[in-house]
Amino acid sequence: MSELLAVRSLSTLPVVTLGGDAVAHVKDTVLDAEAGCITGFTLTGRTLLSGPLPRDLPWPVVHALGHHAVMVRDEKALCDLPLSVARRDALRGRLLRVQVLTDEGDRLGTVLDVLVEGGTSGRIVAFRLAAHRELVPGSRHWRHRVYVPRGGAVSVSGRSLVIPAHATTYVTDDLPDFVARVGAFHARRTGVLP
Repeated sequence: MSELLAVRSLSTLPVVTLGGDAVAHVKDTVLDAEAGCITGFTLTGRTLLSGPLPRDLPWPVVHALGHHAVMVRDEKALCDLPLSVARRDALRGRLLRVQVLTDEGDRLGTVLDVLVEGGTSGRIVAFRLAAHRELVPGSRHWRHRVYVPRGGAVSVSGRSLVIPAHATTYVTDDLPDFVARVGAFHARRTGVLP
Protein backbone atom coordinates (compact mmCIF):
# COMPACT_ATOMS: atom_id res chain seq x y z
CA MET A 1 0.00 0.00 0.00
CA SER A 2 1.31 3.48 -0.88
CA GLU A 3 1.64 6.20 1.71
CA LEU A 4 -1.68 7.53 2.97
CA LEU A 5 -2.62 11.20 2.65
CA ALA A 6 -5.46 13.03 4.37
CA VAL A 7 -7.69 14.84 1.87
CA ARG A 8 -7.90 17.90 4.14
CA SER A 9 -4.11 18.24 3.89
CA LEU A 10 -4.26 18.42 0.09
CA SER A 11 -5.88 21.88 0.05
CA THR A 12 -3.30 24.55 -0.83
CA LEU A 13 -0.79 22.00 -2.20
CA PRO A 14 1.02 23.44 -5.22
CA VAL A 15 0.46 21.88 -8.63
CA VAL A 16 3.97 21.54 -10.07
CA THR A 17 5.12 20.52 -13.53
CA LEU A 18 7.91 17.99 -13.99
CA GLY A 19 9.95 21.00 -15.17
CA GLY A 20 9.62 22.52 -11.68
CA ASP A 21 7.08 25.30 -12.40
CA ALA A 22 4.28 25.87 -9.87
CA VAL A 23 1.22 26.46 -12.09
CA ALA A 24 -1.63 26.47 -9.52
CA HIS A 25 -2.70 25.39 -6.03
CA VAL A 26 -5.29 22.79 -5.01
CA LYS A 27 -8.53 24.33 -3.76
CA ASP A 28 -10.74 21.23 -3.35
CA THR A 29 -10.32 17.52 -3.93
CA VAL A 30 -13.16 15.99 -5.92
CA LEU A 31 -13.94 12.42 -4.84
CA ASP A 32 -16.14 9.69 -6.19
CA ALA A 33 -17.03 7.79 -3.01
CA GLU A 34 -18.83 4.98 -4.80
CA ALA A 35 -15.93 4.35 -7.20
CA GLY A 36 -13.54 4.88 -4.29
CA CYS A 37 -11.11 7.33 -5.86
CA ILE A 38 -10.09 10.92 -6.51
CA THR A 39 -11.59 12.21 -9.76
CA GLY A 40 -9.79 15.54 -9.81
CA PHE A 41 -9.03 18.86 -8.16
CA THR A 42 -10.45 22.36 -8.37
CA LEU A 43 -7.72 24.99 -8.40
CA THR A 44 -6.72 28.45 -7.25
CA GLY A 45 -4.10 30.66 -8.83
CA ARG A 46 -0.36 30.47 -8.28
CA THR A 47 -0.65 32.58 -5.15
CA LEU A 48 -3.13 31.52 -2.53
CA LEU A 49 -4.83 34.93 -2.66
CA SER A 50 -5.49 34.72 -6.43
CA GLY A 51 -8.93 33.19 -6.11
CA PRO A 52 -10.43 30.24 -8.01
CA LEU A 53 -9.20 29.42 -11.50
CA PRO A 54 -11.61 28.55 -14.29
CA ARG A 55 -9.57 25.36 -14.69
CA ASP A 56 -9.74 21.87 -13.34
CA LEU A 57 -7.17 19.13 -12.86
CA PRO A 58 -8.66 15.72 -13.71
CA TRP A 59 -7.03 12.75 -11.95
CA PRO A 60 -5.99 10.90 -15.15
CA VAL A 61 -3.48 13.67 -16.01
CA VAL A 62 -1.88 13.72 -12.54
CA HIS A 63 1.63 12.29 -12.71
CA ALA A 64 1.87 11.73 -8.92
CA LEU A 65 0.37 12.89 -5.65
CA GLY A 66 2.72 13.49 -2.74
CA HIS A 67 2.79 15.14 0.66
CA HIS A 68 4.20 18.38 -0.73
CA ALA A 69 2.86 18.72 -4.28
CA VAL A 70 0.59 17.41 -7.01
CA MET A 71 2.85 16.66 -9.97
CA VAL A 72 1.77 17.04 -13.61
CA ARG A 73 3.79 16.65 -16.81
CA ASP A 74 3.19 20.23 -17.96
CA GLU A 75 0.74 23.13 -17.75
CA LYS A 76 -1.39 21.59 -20.53
CA ALA A 77 -2.70 19.14 -17.90
CA LEU A 78 -4.97 21.88 -16.52
CA CYS A 79 -8.36 21.79 -18.27
CA ASP A 80 -10.54 24.80 -18.96
CA LEU A 81 -13.77 24.37 -17.08
CA PRO A 82 -16.69 26.66 -16.31
CA LEU A 83 -16.46 27.65 -12.62
CA SER A 84 -20.04 26.53 -11.99
CA VAL A 85 -19.14 22.98 -13.06
CA ALA A 86 -16.04 22.96 -10.84
CA ARG A 87 -18.05 24.14 -7.85
CA ARG A 88 -20.80 21.58 -8.49
CA ASP A 89 -18.24 18.76 -8.75
CA ALA A 90 -16.51 19.89 -5.55
CA LEU A 91 -19.82 19.91 -3.66
CA ARG A 92 -20.82 16.50 -5.04
CA GLY A 93 -17.50 15.03 -3.95
CA ARG A 94 -17.63 16.27 -0.34
CA LEU A 95 -17.70 13.62 2.32
CA LEU A 96 -16.75 15.68 5.36
CA ARG A 97 -19.39 15.73 8.11
CA VAL A 98 -21.38 12.98 6.39
CA GLN A 99 -23.05 10.43 8.71
CA VAL A 100 -21.55 6.90 8.42
CA LEU A 101 -23.71 3.78 8.75
CA THR A 102 -22.99 0.09 8.28
CA ASP A 103 -24.94 -2.00 5.80
CA GLU A 104 -26.55 -3.58 8.90
CA GLY A 105 -27.95 -0.22 10.02
CA ASP A 106 -25.51 0.63 12.83
CA ARG A 107 -24.47 4.26 13.19
CA LEU A 108 -20.68 4.63 13.35
CA GLY A 109 -20.06 8.38 13.42
CA THR A 110 -19.33 11.37 11.24
CA VAL A 111 -16.56 11.74 8.64
CA LEU A 112 -13.77 14.09 9.75
CA ASP A 113 -11.37 13.27 6.92
CA VAL A 114 -10.76 10.88 4.05
CA LEU A 115 -7.48 8.99 3.59
CA VAL A 116 -6.28 8.32 0.06
CA GLU A 117 -3.26 6.52 -1.36
CA GLY A 118 -0.60 8.82 -2.70
CA GLY A 119 1.56 8.26 -5.76
CA THR A 120 -0.41 7.29 -8.84
CA SER A 121 -3.28 5.49 -7.09
CA GLY A 122 -5.62 8.17 -5.67
CA ARG A 123 -7.72 5.35 -4.18
CA ILE A 124 -9.88 6.09 -1.11
CA VAL A 125 -8.61 3.75 1.60
CA ALA A 126 -10.25 4.88 4.82
CA PHE A 127 -12.20 7.48 6.73
CA ARG A 128 -11.31 9.26 9.96
CA LEU A 129 -14.48 9.45 12.04
CA ALA A 130 -15.81 11.25 15.06
CA ALA A 131 -17.09 7.93 16.42
CA HIS A 132 -20.32 7.38 18.30
CA ARG A 133 -20.07 5.70 21.69
CA GLU A 134 -21.50 2.47 20.31
CA LEU A 135 -18.46 2.05 18.04
CA VAL A 136 -15.88 2.55 20.79
CA PRO A 137 -17.27 0.86 23.92
CA GLY A 138 -15.83 2.10 27.18
CA SER A 139 -14.67 5.40 25.73
CA ARG A 140 -15.37 8.36 27.93
CA HIS A 141 -14.91 10.69 25.00
CA TRP A 142 -18.15 11.80 23.39
CA ARG A 143 -16.44 12.16 20.01
CA HIS A 144 -13.63 9.60 19.98
CA ARG A 145 -11.61 9.85 16.74
CA VAL A 146 -10.98 6.58 14.92
CA TYR A 147 -9.96 5.24 11.52
CA VAL A 148 -12.22 2.83 9.65
CA PRO A 149 -11.42 1.24 6.27
CA ARG A 150 -13.56 1.99 3.25
CA GLY A 151 -14.37 -1.68 2.82
CA GLY A 152 -15.63 -3.27 -0.37
CA ALA A 153 -18.89 -1.69 -1.43
CA VAL A 154 -19.73 1.86 -0.46
CA SER A 155 -22.80 3.86 -1.24
CA VAL A 156 -23.46 7.52 -0.68
CA SER A 157 -26.85 9.11 -0.79
CA GLY A 158 -27.72 12.55 0.51
CA ARG A 159 -25.98 12.95 3.82
CA SER A 160 -25.22 9.27 4.55
CA LEU A 161 -22.30 7.00 3.71
CA VAL A 162 -22.84 3.24 3.99
CA ILE A 163 -19.88 0.87 4.50
CA PRO A 164 -19.79 -2.91 5.08
CA ALA A 165 -20.28 -3.93 8.72
CA HIS A 166 -17.14 -6.13 8.63
CA ALA A 167 -15.04 -2.95 8.17
CA THR A 168 -15.58 -2.17 11.87
CA THR A 169 -13.27 -5.10 12.71
CA TYR A 170 -10.33 -2.86 11.76
CA VAL A 171 -11.34 0.27 13.71
CA THR A 172 -8.52 1.86 15.70
CA ASP A 173 -7.55 5.32 16.89
CA ASP A 174 -3.87 4.88 15.95
CA LEU A 175 -2.94 5.44 12.28
CA PRO A 176 0.19 3.19 12.21
CA ASP A 177 -1.82 0.39 13.87
CA PHE A 178 -4.61 0.91 11.34
CA VAL A 179 -2.17 0.70 8.40
CA ALA A 180 -0.68 -2.52 9.83
CA ARG A 181 -4.12 -4.12 10.34
CA VAL A 182 -5.33 -3.27 6.84
CA GLY A 183 -1.99 -4.34 5.32
CA ALA A 184 -2.23 -7.71 7.09
CA PHE A 185 -5.81 -8.14 5.84
CA HIS A 186 -4.77 -7.44 2.23
CA ALA A 187 -1.79 -9.80 2.56
CA ARG A 188 -4.05 -12.62 3.78
CA ARG A 189 -6.62 -11.93 1.06
CA THR A 190 -4.08 -11.87 -1.78
CA GLY A 191 -1.82 -14.60 -0.35
CA VAL A 192 1.20 -12.24 -0.34
CA LEU A 193 2.86 -12.16 3.05
CA PRO A 194 4.55 -8.91 4.19
